[in-house]
Amino acid sequence: RVLVPHLLVGQNFVLVQRPALVARVNMTTEGDAVEASVVSIQSELTPLLSSISNDGVRHLQEPKGFDKESPGGFLCFKNCKSSLSSKLSTLPGVAVPCILSIFSVILFLRIGYVVGMSGVGPSLGMLVLCYFVVLLTVLSLSAISTNGAIRGGGAYFMISRALGPEFGGSVGIIFYLANVFACSINTLGFVEALTTNLAEETGILAEILPNTSNWRYLYGTVALVFCLVICFVGASLFAMASLVIFVAVMVALISVIVSFAAKNSFLAIVTSSSECTNNTNSSIHTSDNDILFACHGGHCCANYTSWSISTLRNNLHSDYVEDYSTHVETSFIVIFSVLFNGVTGIMAGANMSGDLKNPSFSIPVGTLGACLFTFVIYAVIMLFTGLTCSRSLLHNNYNYMLYINVWHPFVTIGVLCATLSSALSTLIGASRVLQAVSQDNLFGFVLRPFSIMKGSKRDNPIYALLLSWIMVQAIIIIGELNTVAPYVAMFFLLSYSMVNLACFALCVASTPNYRPTFRFHSWHTALLGFMCSVAVMFFINPLAAGLAIGAGILLFVIVSVIGPATHWGEVSQGLIYHQVRKYLLRLDIRKRHVKLWRPQMLFLASNPRASYPMMDFINDMKKGGLYILGHVIIGSFEEANADLHEQFRTWLDFIDCTKLKAFVELTIAESVQMGARSLMMNSGLGGMKPNTIMLGFYDDSIPKDTHNAVKTALRRTNPLIRHCIDRNSDVKIEHVIDSFPALRDNAIDQIVMPLEYVGIIKDAILMQKNVCVLRNFSLLDKFQLRDGTIDVWPLYKIDLNESGADLTGTLLLQLACILHMVHEWKGSTVLRIIVLEKEGEKEKEESRVKRLLHDLRITAHVVMISEGSGHVTSDSCTDSFLDLEVQRRRNRLMLEHSREARVIFTALPAPPHDDHSCMQYLSAMSTLSGVCASLVFQQYETLATFS
Repeated sequence: RVLVPHLLVGQNFVLVQRPALVARVNMTTEGDAVEASVVSIQSELTPLLSSISNDGVRHLQEPKGFDKESPGGFLCFKNCKSSLSSKLSTLPGVAVPCILSIFSVILFLRIGYVVGMSGVGPSLGMLVLCYFVVLLTVLSLSAISTNGAIRGGGAYFMISRALGPEFGGSVGIIFYLANVFACSINTLGFVEALTTNLAEETGILAEILPNTSNWRYLYGTVALVFCLVICFVGASLFAMASLVIFVAVMVALISVIVSFAAKNSFLAIVTSSSECTNNTNSSIHTSDNDILFACHGGHCCANYTSWSISTLRNNLHSDYVEDYSTHVETSFIVIFSVLFNGVTGIMAGANMSGDLKNPSFSIPVGTLGACLFTFVIYAVIMLFTGLTCSRSLLHNNYNYMLYINVWHPFVTIGVLCATLSSALSTLIGASRVLQAVSQDNLFGFVLRPFSIMKGSKRDNPIYALLLSWIMVQAIIIIGELNTVAPYVAMFFLLSYSMVNLACFALCVASTPNYRPTFRFHSWHTALLGFMCSVAVMFFINPLAAGLAIGAGILLFVIVSVIGPATHWGEVSQGLIYHQVRKYLLRLDIRKRHVKLWRPQMLFLASNPRASYPMMDFINDMKKGGLYILGHVIIGSFEEANADLHEQFRTWLDFIDCTKLKAFVELTIAESVQMGARSLMMNSGLGGMKPNTIMLGFYDDSIPKDTHNAVKTALRRTNPLIRHCIDRNSDVKIEHVIDSFPALRDNAIDQIVMPLEYVGIIKDAILMQKNVCVLRNFSLLDKFQLRDGTIDVWPLYKIDLNESGADLTGTLLLQLACILHMVHEWKGSTVLRIIVLEKEGEKEKEESRVKRLLHDLRITAHVVMISEGSGHVTSDSCTDSFLDLEVQRRRNRLMLEHSREARVIFTALPAPPHDDHSCMQYLSAMSTLSGVCASLVFQQYETLATFS
């Protein structure tokens, strides 16, 4: 029993009691060994530990100050509080990065573009829609982040631990690309602001700063190098830089709002316009005689009207024209995609989750506060812009705020700081996401170098930063902000949809440990957020949305194939459990009907080294039914229980490796018969209980080790199967099979006695189970089936009666037919029914059997042979079965007529009641089945149906 350890908190130290069953904690320089060890304990034995707050578990990641075992069985971690001193609080860690990322380039450089093209009314409507989608995602994000400990990686960590490595890995890369593209768009915004304000003809540094494409790329490179240097230093410098930039942006923003009220009407210079003529003085007026556009003093100008209801009326509705920067016609979809980029910064705080003091508190509070603040600012700026700026000004000058500001440098400083801070935030966020994906080893050696941490505290993903910086450098070659913007929105929307899906799955699964402290959410909001995110993706660009989802599916498949086995407690297991439990309750065993019968098999397996061919054969024959591998551990409960869990895991690894669609049941008993009886009575659940017991054949021969046959068969099936199990610890097929005990090498070590073996068959019949005995399957090669047959030897008359059908014979036909339906068998073998006929009744018997096959809808060849005077009726089948001379004659018939058979199905009468006849019964079985691979049956249930 492992108890949740008491945490004794003192001045700068925490004492943790080590449970007796847990090995000594091995500290590593990565700083995550302690957490990994704790989680490995709680995941199976102490589930409450998974919900411990960040203050309880996350602080144990720090390797510094670790002492060896202190007296009393405690592990001492010193200076836990010192590890928190460098962490970030809510304002600098979440709120400020979110606000700066949301404002970014859109606030200063694209609000006029949005209002000018769409109008005030549609723009505010689009803003509400954008924030509605974002708010639903923030609610889901807040719920997940307050449900237990959060590590680095932000949204990636939350999605991967909720939906599993396949979803997490694919979304992690998508989210990484979203941050890379967002960094690119903000860098391009920085360059545009720099050239527009300083390097153009009217700029104050026009003679110093050239404005060609090559020079613009150089400006972007310099800005990215600046961001890279700050990121190299670490999160602390990033937080300080963000606070300084935040103050500068707020000052610029206040100056813009004040300028809308303080500035009188004037003519503002615009970049270009088709309305401008070559006249030195010309103007266009509205019906109210407001100047909308003019050429004055050799410059193209447009009117800033100050507060005017007429201007608001003119700007109320949409007026989509050509974008002067890209010369592409605009539309509602294009404008919406650009505006949506202005609200995609909500993950900036979550990306810093590994650098926060208390992410469970900071992420919801900081993100929601940032959303509320930025929404109000956006709405106010849009309304003020529509009240004061003519449509021509908005169409032809995206930097209009510079000209209406009371002091022009305020806007220049603000836009440069906003775009630079957003680029900085997304660059460091991208590196953190890539580092988290790499640390989880989801893409193997491809991303492994990017998990390396450097710096004085080994907390900086240097190589991930360098790769992100290189990718941003490549993207900004495009050079146009409006061209890159739709791709940013697409990547972020896909990430948002996965956050909502994760929250929805957690809510629906209703696991007891899902108890987020953030209450303002439900599965309804999560589902609506998922649907809205996907709908907006296809609304913006259906082709790009399809490609993004296709890329996500491709990454999903890649992680499924090469990713490691994980134990993250993904919610899919909770959902499966929830649905299985619900439908198992509805599966009423009292309503079973013969038409819905399917084999539900329990194979009593001794050692997979020798029985794998039988396991594989039963796997083919189950026809979507229940398949259980049962194993009896001989010994006392106290002694054998210590090894039970380890053996159970080994069996699970084996079925994972061999791809058997089976469950595993182990039991401890003093004898094989008692253990088999327990398995037959207790295996399964509800309406899914075994109805057919499968046994290997009993004899004293030395079992054949099929170790090499297992590997050969699996490699023929799939070359990747060798590495399919528990790749995280490099478990191979060889290791799993070698984990089972060696086979006996003499008859003396036989643990099952003849009386016990026959007793198991008797017990199964008493429990109304079908019994199948398998022999010679070590000779069966599934890859050599071509031109073979599946032969059914009923031996006794199959006939219909008022109760339904002959029990044993019908089961033979049913199981042989099921086997012949399997793809590998159907295309390579022929199903045959071998009928033993009396003299003079050949035609009558053949006609009867064919009619029976027609009624049972079974396609098979009927072969009539004569057994001669040895033929017996079903009334004396048990007695005749014990006649060894009869069995020798039948065996010779099988050798003669089933020479090409790959499998023979034949009947098995009930065992004799007299225990002294057990050896004679086994001898008869051995004599009859001494041919190719065969099965011997005794069945109890009615199977034949008609429609």
